[in-house]
Amino acid sequence: MPKNFIFSSESVGEGHPDKVCDSISDAILDACLAIDPNSRVACETYAKSNVVVVGGEITIPKHKGKNIEHFINVNKIVRDVVAEIGYVHDDDVFHAEKIFINNILTSQSDDIAQGVDVKKSASKVVHEQGAGDQGLMFGYACDETPELMPAPIMYAHRLGRELTRLRKAGKAKWLRPDAKTQVSVQYENGIPTHVVNIVISTQHTADAKNKEIEKFLINQVIKKVIPAKMLTKKTKFLINPTGRFVIGGPQGDTGLTGRKIIVDTYGGMGRHGGGAFSGKDASKVDRSAAYMGRYVAKNVVAAKLAKKCEVQFAYAIGCADPVSIHIDTFETAAVPEEVIKKAVEAIFCFKPASIIETLKLKRPIYSKTTNYGHFGKINDLESITWERTDKVEALKKEAAAVMKKMKAA
Repeated sequence: MPKNFIFSSESVGEGHPDKVCDSISDAILDACLAIDPNSRVACETYAKSNVVVVGGEITIPKHKGKNIEHFINVNKIVRDVVAEIGYVHDDDVFHAEKIFINNILTSQSDDIAQGVDVKKSASKVVHEQGAGDQGLMFGYACDETPELMPAPIMYAHRLGRELTRLRKAGKAKWLRPDAKTQVSVQYENGIPTHVVNIVISTQHTADAKNKEIEKFLINQVIKKVIPAKMLTKKTKFLINPTGRFVIGGPQGDTGLTGRKIIVDTYGGMGRHGGGAFSGKDASKVDRSAAYMGRYVAKNVVAAKLAKKCEVQFAYAIGCADPVSIHIDTFETAAVPEEVIKKAVEAIFCFKPASIIETLKLKRPIYSKTTNYGHFGKINDLESITWERTDKVEALKKEAAAVMKKMKAA
């Protein structure tokens, strides 16, 4: 990537159809984990018009063999989530109390469970907890923001979060739940210098005037959350560029769990392995290993071993150890990448069971991750454990030891 460039990232609000589905899937996951921390959950949600379909595979070991409805009220969870998002207006087809809910959840496949469970099998390669699927995962961090996240995606998230806060606080009665934000940042010599343009599309009531919407979003949202030094006289604000956004949410567009993976991660600045997060328990490395990758990359950058760091590792289903680990610092490393890789492998364990234990992933914490990115949330490190930088000193010490050995060899 050239040193001088413009990079854009987008975020979406809680009322976006795909995020509605992510929120439902994660709420069901949390409900299962609250009953049994060993629950296996792969929950998918579909929403369109006034219909919500919840499907997937769920096994609660404590109550294996019994229908999930004996332990969690799926319909209530769905309605509570939709109401909390804000779909409670009588003029909206998608309404918390009026939607039709189809529940087609079943139990987890015994073949998949065999690969993940810690038990012996004549046909199983290893006899410890393995990855729930094959796949590759990425973690990324950079020093562009206090959260050690890329500036474009963090600014887009901040806009969306503030827009939602103001809506729920009743600061603008015409605001409705569906919304999207997008921020384009100018980089010079690889450093973000200013915002080129900002796009906000927000659902609104039919009587809201475009000028009123534009004025409110510029003054009460954009200028409140984007650093003043990043805005210039040439920064363009594109507010509801179609001119009208009354029909939104699942009434206007189909929603599906797992379709906002770039919004969930690094806004395109860091690569993504392809697996979605929401609705999956930690035995699915799509989620847990991606969290581990972020944990590792963030600690590397926080330790100032590199200004940027991307970690990639891959798994085979049923196997505990990753089949590969790769570190890329994009030529920003303070020490050789080989040193960073050896230090990372000495400090961190990438086995699924170890990841789950290290990051405390068997708790009902996932509804906190759903909206405005799974990474960069630093205000609740008790829940969002992968945002901690508690391995900085250990990494520094190990890197120094590796360097010493290399010089002595």
